[in-house]
Amino acid sequence: MDKFLEYMSFDFVRNAFIVGILIALCSSLLGVTLVLKRFSFIGDGLSHVAFGAMAVASVLNVTNDLLVILPITVISAILLLRSGVNKKLQGDAAIAVFSVTALAAGYLLMNVFPVSANVSGDVCSTLFGSTSLLTLNKNDVTLCMVLSAIVITLFVLFYNKIFDVTFDEVFSKAIGTNTEAVNLFIAVITAVIIVLAMNLVGSLLISALVIFPALAAMRLFRSFRSVTIFSAVFAVICAAVGMITSIMMGTPVGATIVGVNAAAWGIIQIIGLFIKG
Repeated sequence: MDKFLEYMSFDFVRNAFIVGILIALCSSLLGVTLVLKRFSFIGDGLSHVAFGAMAVASVLNVTNDLLVILPITVISAILLLRSGVNKKLQGDAAIAVFSVTALAAGYLLMNVFPVSANVSGDVCSTLFGSTSLLTLNKNDVTLCMVLSAIVITLFVLFYNKIFDVTFDEVFSKAIGTNTEAVNLFIAVITAVIIVLAMNLVGSLLISALVIFPALAAMRLFRSFRSVTIFSAVFAVICAAVGMITSIMMGTPVGATIVGVNAAAWGIIQIIGLFIKG
């Protein structure tokens, strides 16, 4: 405990905790909707698109790569969610197409136009997460706080519409809900969270922040509100425990957080068996 408190006295550690918990919270809120709409792997697809966009920004020497990554990821999210109603290219196939193409293109660009001497290290850090979470400056933290506040506020304000579209999009449209606008909102917010989460767990592990909290909550609860609340609590606790473990044991941040999520999900599955039994 003394060692942990000593670490927490450093600004960079506190910044990492703030960003990590906010990203986990936002991911869990949208994760319930994405899992129920059978788009749980959209995190993988968009994270790979973000990786490709990051590679483009690096090759072009863009100072603020967020100006390139965020728009490309948002547009891809919109196209992916719209593909769910396209009979020629279903959602899972669309995610696979976007994911593989963007990942391959990004890796190819980083090798053909290298911006550093250690391309393999840069790629590995981006895909699986690195210590970048512990090197966040005040501007990064402020940006994350602002975007997270927007996501949470909008989710609360449009909670009823998100609920309707999640469970019965056809009925929602019939009673006058602008389902396209709601889906657009979900797509944009998802893309924002994916871009922010790249610093936390890396491109290949982002879907864990979306899937595990939602699945754990659904194992114990049935109402949408209860599932959403428990999912948020689960995500925040796992993110905090994962970051504490990573700092204390010197393990990779992203992989540790995902490992804690997976372990906690396994425990919830066992608890669910006794409850239902």
